[in-house]
Amino acid sequence: MHVAILLYPRFTALDAVGPYTVLAFAPGWTVTFVAAEPGPVTDDRGTLTLTATASYEDLPHPDVIVVPGGPGTFDVMSDEALLGWLREAHEHSRWTTSVCSGSFVLAAAGLLEGLTATSHWALLDMLPQYGAEPVSERVVTQGRIVTAAGVSAGIDMALTLLAQATDETTAQSVQLVIEYDPHPPFDAGSPRTAPEGLTELALKLIS
Repeated sequence: MHVAILLYPRFTALDAVGPYTVLAFAPGWTVTFVAAEPGPVTDDRGTLTLTATASYEDLPHPDVIVVPGGPGTFDVMSDEALLGWLREAHEHSRWTTSVCSGSFVLAAAGLLEGLTATSHWALLDMLPQYGAEPVSERVVTQGRIVTAAGVSAGIDMALTLLAQATDETTAQSVQLVIEYDPHPPFDAGSPRTAPEGLTELALKLIS
C-alpha cells in the first residue's frame, strides 16, 4: 500500500506527521511526502520543514492520499496543478483522506459534492459553501473518502483507515506501538467542553 501525503506551504505539521507515524508503522505500507516538486516545504509556524521526495508526476496513482490542513489551505484551493493531481490520483486511489482544513482542498477539487464531511471546528460551518454537508465528528467516512476534524484527529483517521484497509488487530498493534492512549490534562479539546471564553482565545491563535 503506497500512501501519498500532500505538502504545501504553511501546512500544519501534526496534520501530516500524525497520519505519517501511524501509516509508516503499518507492515508493508510505504509513505511518501509529495509536493509540486521535490524539496523542503515549511509548515505554518515557519520553523519546521518536511522534505517532499516526490513530485506530482513522480507519484500519479497512490493507493492512499492524505491532504493535511493549515493556514495555507485557502491559497492552494486555486492551485490547478495541485487540484488536477488530486482529481487524477483520486480516480485511482483506494482511499482519499483529509485532516482539518484539508477537507476544503478535497472540496475545491470537486470531491466532496453532496457528501458529509468534517473539518476543524472553526471552519466547519463553511463546508456548505463548497458543496459538502458538515458533520461535527472526529472522523467521517463516506465510501472511500475519509475526512478528519482538527489536527490531532488525523491520528484517529489514520487508525480508522488502517483498520478498514487491513484489520483491527493491525490497527490496534500500531496504536499500541505509538502508545496512543490520550489522557489530556484538560477537557478543553472541543468548543462543547472548553471553558467559557476559551474559544475566542483559541481563534486568536489561528487568525
